[in-house]
Amino acid sequence: MVGASEGTALIEATLKPGANVSAIAREAGVATSQLFGWRRKAIKSGAVTAQRDADRLGFVEVTQAASSTVEICLGDVVIRAGADVGQDHLARMIRAVRQA
Repeated sequence: MVGASEGTALIEATLKPGANVSAIAREAGVATSQLFGWRRKAIKSGAVTAQRDADRLGFVEVTQAASSTVEICLGDVVIRAGADVGQDHLARMIRAVRQA
């Protein structure tokens, strides 16, 4: 069982740039979904502040793949969409992830 101070330390570890929440949960012996839930509640309550990756964004080389699926990584969230998804719908999905 994880105490309050250990839970706080785990949440803080997940907020570091490049942190892998699933790996942190496994190492601590906590269910990944539980740690994501704690993190989400802490951010929502204002107890911690999530760091946006906006300052880490940059240009990347894009090559055409044989797949008709597009993957966009935003922090620890991956959006997968078919190549036929409209630009407006994709923009709405990205906004929803950033606001969550």
